Amino acid sequence: MRAEDLARRMDVSQSSLTRLERSEKSGRVRFDTLKRAADALECEVVYALVPRRPLEEMVQEQARKRALARVGRTAHTMALEDQALVDAKLEERVQFLARYLATRPGLWVEDSEGDDPSATLSGAD
Repeated sequence: MRAEDLARRMDVSQSSLTRLERSEKSGRVRFDTLKRAADALECEVVYALVPRRPLEEMVQEQARKRALARVGRTAHTMALEDQALVDAKLEERVQFLARYLATRPGLWVEDSEGDDPSATLSGAD
């Protein structure tokens, strides 16, 4: 479709259509304006957020990060009390807690101790 035909169908001036094209190209187009253009072209606007990596991978990474932070705090306290865990046992606890956290709400917010605190170092024996 020629630009002048699209401008006519959108009921805008040629210069307005040129501004629309520039704003679209620069990534600053307003959604309502884009929808008007789509309607004039008898199209639908599809707006989607697509993960760059597999979602499961992102969830596991976040759960491990949260588990490491929590187990790390507890392990530090235990070490101060001369009850340090061996590295293998510590990793086992991290994996256990990560599996737990991956299924709980609040995974993506900063550590809220509202999760089951007993899951931090127990249950993986």
